[in-house]
Amino acid sequence: MRITPMDIQQKQFPMKFRGFDVEEVYAFLEVVREEMEDLLRENANLKENVQRSENHIKEYKDMETTLRETLMTAQQMVEDYKTNARKEAELLLKEAELRADNMIKESQEKVIKIHEDIVDLKGIRRHFKEELKRLIESHLRMLAHDNDRDAEEKDVA
Repeated sequence: MRITPMDIQQKQFPMKFRGFDVEEVYAFLEVVREEMEDLLRENANLKENVQRSENHIKEYKDMETTLRETLMTAQQMVEDYKTNARKEAELLLKEAELRADNMIKESQEKVIKIHEDIVDLKGIRRHFKEELKRLIESHLRMLAHDNDRDAEEKDVA
């Protein structure tokens, strides 16, 4: 059974012969009641403080959880960005390599084409020289033939 300050204040003791001094007993009971009231008030305040502190602790734990989740999300985002950047860099590198390979291939094809053109032009030049030589020889023969005819005409005349 819990005793309240009111129980202490209202407690009655039976009177006996040669018993305690009633006024001292009541004075002591009054002191005990006041002390108990103070203790109960202090206990209530302490319980209230504990409750407030527990609420603050819960809020801080909630904040901590939120901060941890936010930090983990941020870390995951950073990892995702790194992975995406790495993939993008690899893709760009592969594209650049393909472009470089294509440029080299095109350059090699142009070199081959130029070489073929040079060979063709040399053939054309040789053919032109031969044609020019034949033409000159033909003209020389015609001139020689004309000279021979002119000499025959002079001899006949």
